[in-house]
Amino acid sequence: MRRLARLIILSLLCAFVAPAFAASPQVGQTAPAFRLQDQAGHWRSPADYHGHWLVLYFYPKDFTPGCTTEVCTFRDDIAKLRQAGAGVVGVSLDDVKSHAEFAAKYRVPFPLLSDADRKVSTAYGVLVSRLGMHYARRTTFLIDPQGRVAKVYPDVDPEKNSTQVLADLDSLKAAP
Repeated sequence: MRRLARLIILSLLCAFVAPAFAASPQVGQTAPAFRLQDQAGHWRSPADYHGHWLVLYFYPKDFTPGCTTEVCTFRDDIAKLRQAGAGVVGVSLDDVKSHAEFAAKYRVPFPLLSDADRKVSTAYGVLVSRLGMHYARRTTFLIDPQGRVAKVYPDVDPEKNSTQVLADLDSLKAAP
């Protein structure tokens, strides 16, 4: 009886602690379409970047240390990224107001999109649910000018993500 009780408790704990991973789009696949609001309330979509490279990065939460590092690194490299022909868009589950405050405080020159209903994070396979809390796993997708996933960066280092993307943009653009 005790063994059964332990198994039930253990399985319940696993259900609340286990990440809720769906499959991420793979290299070569069309990036999932979506329409979300940015920090200024404007609606954005990957289609807005058709014909250009898009760095679509998901992050857990505004104002947390790793997410602040990542947004500031992309901010500091934005001129190089734009020169390479890429737009940058950040996505988290935070609301538009939180994104507006985060973007203002750190002078973010690119859209931060609110995925409050978690649909986009689910479509990109980055939604994590633990102990009743939900967040987007830190993952970056490099999307080519035709709207296909060119590279996936799972569990990125917030300090190195932008540099990795820049290096890969150069090599992908040089490939035939």
